[in-house]
Amino acid sequence: MIRTAFILAAVAMTAPAVAAHAQRPVSYEEERARQENNLIMTHPIAGRQNNLWHDYETDVAEARQELRKDLADVTDSEDRRDAWEEYRSELVDARYDYVKEMKEKGYRVGRARIAP
Repeated sequence: MIRTAFILAAVAMTAPAVAAHAQRPVSYEEERARQENNLIMTHPIAGRQNNLWHDYETDVAEARQELRKDLADVTDSEDRRDAWEEYRSELVDARYDYVKEMKEKGYRVGRARIAP
């Protein structure tokens, strides 16, 4: 019984924080960064796990770590927007560099388009 009461109290204390977070408006920069986040490559081009792939993975991990650090240090909405824009930019650069270098080695990036 005491354990249940403790759990309910813990949930009650976190509910306002979750509700406040859910109501926070999402900036344009954050929206674009989240879209870019969905484009992170999960598999190496042509299945080649070479140094270029590992560099890409490292760049993505560093971008995520930097975003967490930057978001922890924000003091206003401008800082938050800057953090998200920097994250998006780093993801774009990492993917561009990886794809470019793999193309130079002769590997192609496949794309498929489905017409309605």
